[in-house]
Amino acid sequence: QVTFAESGGGLVQSGGSLKLSCAATVGLTFSVYHVKWYRQAPGKQREMVAALYSDGVLEYADFAKGRFTISRDNPKNMIYLQMNNLNSDDTADYYCHGQLYARTYWGQGTRVTVSS
Repeated sequence: QVTFAESGGGLVQSGGSLKLSCAATVGLTFSVYHVKWYRQAPGKQREMVAALYSDGVLEYADFAKGRFTISRDNPKNMIYLQMNNLNSDDTADYYCHGQLYARTYWGQGTRVTVSS
């Protein structure tokens, strides 16, 4: 069974930082998975935040560029999202996502609340 589980959400003041983690349990070598972070703010659609593909290619949403960093530790089956200079618009549930060919997997989400 393949699972992804986020942690690290919480309440942070505007301008602060937070690091999200995602632990993956996979049957194959974790390094072959493409991994992404998504978020969903109240009343809004889910949107991609950042992607780190198995070949090392990075992709960021415009709002994340320069503030957020996605990384992975393949031997530990971990995905991270470092978020800096947070503002109220970053308040959302954050989800990690893994993909292997046509199969996709989601975590249960972790809530980030940024207070002004």
